[in-house]
Amino acid sequence: MGSVLSYSGISTKIRAMSSHLVTDEQLQEIVRFSDVPQVAAYLKKTPEYAKAWSDLDENNLHRGEIEKLLKKSIFGNFSRIYNFANKEQRKFLALYSKRYEIRVLKEIMTNLFDHRSTDPVDMSPYRDFFLHHSKMDIDRVAGAGNMDEFMTALKGNEFYAPLQSVYENGNGLLFDYGMALDLYYFNQIWSVRKKLFKGNDLDEITKAYGEKFDMLNLQFILRSKRYYKMEPAAIYAQLIPVNYKLKKEEITALVEATSKEEGEQIFSRTWYGRKYQQLNLISMEELYNSLLRTVLEKEARKDPYSVAVLYSYLYHKEHEVNRLTIALECVRYQVDPDEAMHYVHNN
Repeated sequence: MGSVLSYSGISTKIRAMSSHLVTDEQLQEIVRFSDVPQVAAYLKKTPEYAKAWSDLDENNLHRGEIEKLLKKSIFGNFSRIYNFANKEQRKFLALYSKRYEIRVLKEIMTNLFDHRSTDPVDMSPYRDFFLHHSKMDIDRVAGAGNMDEFMTALKGNEFYAPLQSVYENGNGLLFDYGMALDLYYFNQIWSVRKKLFKGNDLDEITKAYGEKFDMLNLQFILRSKRYYKMEPAAIYAQLIPVNYKLKKEEITALVEATSKEEGEQIFSRTWYGRKYQQLNLISMEELYNSLLRTVLEKEARKDPYSVAVLYSYLYHKEHEVNRLTIALECVRYQVDPDEAMHYVHNN
């Protein structure tokens, strides 16, 4: 009963917010438009964007500005949920929000690695979020002209330590910095979950993130062997040190496999291989996306009075923005609508 009372209000709010998300049918309409202003005009009439975009002139909005507005909607909706949440729910939201901080740090580092220091990342979509939900001086970090200045600006923040080893190595790639942030975040989630959550919430967090981490490890093993021909030692160094349904010995066998066929046989004997017999390592990226979406939707429906409903909504909101961004690009370059939807669905 306590869980129902605790989540009844926020579950009702999230159901209402979820009903405003752009549907697949609406995306099919969008990719058939002939130019970007038509997309903006269409979105202005949807429940999700009507209020925030009502004063904007779609004829003066170019693609880049629309993408910023879409990004801003993610952080705005997060704040709406956070302001409505109780103390226990805010524990999860505070943990989840670190992914947003990492997302922006990656965007800034991408800018630096591409040597675009004269055109820094526009912080306008993120500023309100960082003001209310982060201890980071994001304007100072975003103002860095190189990685030396970036690290100096980040000193004292929790993300400095995981990046420091890569930085001190002297020849770290953007991939290395991004992986260091991801591993830090994933390890933190797994290590603190039992301290922050109990009962149903702990079960939901463990299931959602456990399967996510297993799938990310499977996906990384596949990509590292298939595309980068990485040695086993290098693969092990980049894996998330978490085991949920995927056993340590199975990870070892997959990493050490000497052929695609051997890897597929090993995968078929894992919990994921037995449960999803129609899939194999080649279609792992599709499996990861569909599995995470299915798990979140299933858990949110099964227990609408748990943290799963928060995670599910935030996940779907982020993917709505990703899909709309892809649809915008397809309209801009006049991609055939059927082909455009293929790109949208593969996001």
